[in-house]
Amino acid sequence: MESRVAVNPVIEEQWGRVLADQFRQDYFADLKAFLIEEKSKYPVFPPGKYIFNAFNQTPFDKVKVVLLGQDPYHEPGQAHGLCFSVQPGVPLPKSLINICKELQSDVGVPFPRCGDLTAWARQGVLLLNATLTVRAHLAGSHQNHGWERFTDTVIRRVSEERPHVVFMLWGQYAQAKAPLIDASRHLVLKAPHPSPLSASRGFFGCRHFSKANEWLVSQGMEPVDWRLEQ
Repeated sequence: MESRVAVNPVIEEQWGRVLADQFRQDYFADLKAFLIEEKSKYPVFPPGKYIFNAFNQTPFDKVKVVLLGQDPYHEPGQAHGLCFSVQPGVPLPKSLINICKELQSDVGVPFPRCGDLTAWARQGVLLLNATLTVRAHLAGSHQNHGWERFTDTVIRRVSEERPHVVFMLWGQYAQAKAPLIDASRHLVLKAPHPSPLSASRGFFGCRHFSKANEWLVSQGMEPVDWRLEQ
């Protein structure tokens, strides 16, 4: 059942209001038609109930950090709608291992046994992929079919309507979204991607987790407890 893609996956009520105009756009109807066609031919990840998991775990009025990924993991059982996160029991992908190494170095939390980042999402960390679905075994396969227009709108609306948000932009793809963000109102943190190809070029040592919390506290907000399941 990994390939199931709901035609109308449920999205959290606040986000439903914020993004209502997008769901009525022609491009979104085209995107749904594309997903139905893909599902008829290939496994698609994540399962339909998880497509909007980032929104369902982090209501709009709770967003205080945005961490931007590119597209979901494309192997069975991994993706569950939160960027960089994997479902419990799944081995940590290499990029997530490097994230956890930096987390341990930066804020001193123990290295986790589980790569499920839901605990972050429930504290206000929007774990947003730019593309919310992918064909099995084929990275980037659902790019340029409408998801980017949708998620660009998400970034823009958070920037416009939420106060004092931390945006973590890792790698060139994420950093290309910086023009959507009002840097005079928010903290924009940039670093190389945590993949093995680039983590040693400045991701390690970026200290984004502690910098995010310092910013949040300075704005009178609760810091994020970055600890994960041990």
